Amino acid sequence: MCALYVDVGYLLSSAAVRATGTSLRSGVHVAYASLIDALVHEAERMSGLPAVRLHWYDSAKDGVPDPQQERIGELAKVKLRLGRFGMDGQQKGVDLRIGLDLVTHARNGAADVFILVSGDDDLTEAVEEAQVHGVQVILLAVPNAENKPHGISRHLIRAADGLDILPPETLDQTVVKVEMPPPSAPQSVAPSAGQPPVRATPRDLAGLGHSGSRRPSSALVYSAATGREPQVMTAYEDPDDLAKQIDSVVINVLTAFRKSATMEALAELKAGKPSIPRDIDKALLTDLSDLRGEYDLSEHVRHKLRTRFWEAYDEAR
Repeated sequence: MCALYVDVGYLLSSAAVRATGTSLRSGVHVAYASLIDALVHEAERMSGLPAVRLHWYDSAKDGVPDPQQERIGELAKVKLRLGRFGMDGQQKGVDLRIGLDLVTHARNGAADVFILVSGDDDLTEAVEEAQVHGVQVILLAVPNAENKPHGISRHLIRAADGLDILPPETLDQTVVKVEMPPPSAPQSVAPSAGQPPVRATPRDLAGLGHSGSRRPSSALVYSAATGREPQVMTAYEDPDDLAKQIDSVVINVLTAFRKSATMEALAELKAGKPSIPRDIDKALLTDLSDLRGEYDLSEHVRHKLRTRFWEAYDEAR
């Protein structure tokens, strides 16, 4: 038997980068049931074994599932495992749950092959511990715009027993860019029945220059666009370079949000100023962190990023 362990933060933010050029999850529409079926099918193909279960690791406010997460948890052979959001909008407890499950399930002989959909360096030790108990652990990566593995830690690659990518056509059919119609037209997020899905155009936003997805857990993250590990920036770098990086990220995220947001969401963003909604703030921090190849952004950089977001918002009005 094989079992799947899906880090949803990695899966969806990486898929969003492929579709829109930014990790903003609200910028994409996801056909969850079809995507999960495709993940199971791919795991069975990779392992040559039937799948016993798919574990779905995501974050929720106070650890309470939202309606979409409840529907996912009701799918056959899907186990919903929830962490929570921290004050900074980052997910908490997800990596710990994945790591504990990998080790516990390996120790109990729950399956012979584990398929891990994640790129997080923090899972390296858990992968190695699971292997001690005779389990094979194979990484299943999200493809980037060039159809290469996206945002995978080199430490994790070295620890795993193999690396494969999810078929690009699977993502293009199940994760599509949301573009709201003009206010005078009926609004619809998903493609209507009988119509082809909106195709991802990952280069349509200005300044796209990164290949990461969710915040990396180590500076040693594989850059599928270049095949090299990114250079870690230092506090002594040119402030003009930092300003250009911040501008690139802000423009991408703000453009993606405006293309996908309903009138209500746009009104809520304006009314909540100067607070930035959690999903937008997370995308800003994630994209800048990945672009700079840094594990954590300093408070100074975070402040400049958030300030620039509202400046760009006002400039575009």
